[in-house]
Amino acid sequence: MKYLLIFIAFIVAIQAKAQGDFQTTPKGALYHIYTPNAGPKLKLNDVITFNFIEKTDKDSVLRSTYQMGSPVQAQIQPSQNIADLMEILPLLTVGDSSIIKIPTDTLFKGHDNVRPAFFPKGSNLIMVIKILKEQTLQEAMAERDAQIAKIKALESADAAKYIADHKWVVNTTASGLKYFITKASTKPKPLKGDTLLVNYAGRTTDDKFFDTSLPDVAKSAGIFNEARPYEPLQVNVGMGKVIPGWDEGLLLLNEGSKATFIIPSDLGYGSQGMGDGIKPFSTLIFDVELVKIKPIKHPATAVVAKPVVKTPVKKKIVKKN
Repeated sequence: MKYLLIFIAFIVAIQAKAQGDFQTTPKGALYHIYTPNAGPKLKLNDVITFNFIEKTDKDSVLRSTYQMGSPVQAQIQPSQNIADLMEILPLLTVGDSSIIKIPTDTLFKGHDNVRPAFFPKGSNLIMVIKILKEQTLQEAMAERDAQIAKIKALESADAAKYIADHKWVVNTTASGLKYFITKASTKPKPLKGDTLLVNYAGRTTDDKFFDTSLPDVAKSAGIFNEARPYEPLQVNVGMGKVIPGWDEGLLLLNEGSKATFIIPSDLGYGSQGMGDGIKPFSTLIFDVELVKIKPIKHPATAVVAKPVVKTPVKKKIVKKN
């Protein structure tokens, strides 16, 4: 925050000095490049990495990559509207910093009903950007894929260590789901489309519980919520209503059985995560109990009759005297 405030103060000073030095784009945005650098301009279709501060005329910060903790990326494309910055980005090069003023009267033209109070008529949305890196789309995708592969390798190693530390013997499906049965049952298994009643407790590999249907577990984990009911969850299994690891795992269980699922992020919440409790690329541990199956009427499996193979009858040859 300290560095952000210093940077804003620096920008305000530069902006005040450059008030008469702004240029205007065809769509009406004003811009000033206050740290121009030598080098080729940013090219159409390339991917840029940049920092930005988005603020009002009164210097109230609305969004900032400095507060977010990391820069953002965007692909340079033909401009679609005054706020997309695509008129200005091709005028910059790597290392450049620019102040951009976007008139809010243009931004909210025809949409005054959604104009926020901090953008009165005649005001501007101020963008301060600094270009850090430029890559071709192929280079950016290769870098992203390499980063994801590295993260997934760390996730896999973390899950393997968790399993080894708990001395679990697990089954692994073709998709990568790992599981083991903690209470067996000889009752029927569900079929795709059945409604299941499931008790569960979910945690991450640092043993932090993020959700459960069991009140005792919720209380001991410090996540008890008096406003919610604690009862088995109804799951329409195999229909994409839950994460893929659940859809697959629950179909492996018998009614009345209990199991532990070790679900990799590919079968969980992936690169997005979920809320504050599940970070991106998190392997999840679920202790589940298939309490009851409410089967739907499934179509009868057609029995294919085997073709009858007729053996040719040999005619008896009668010899004449």
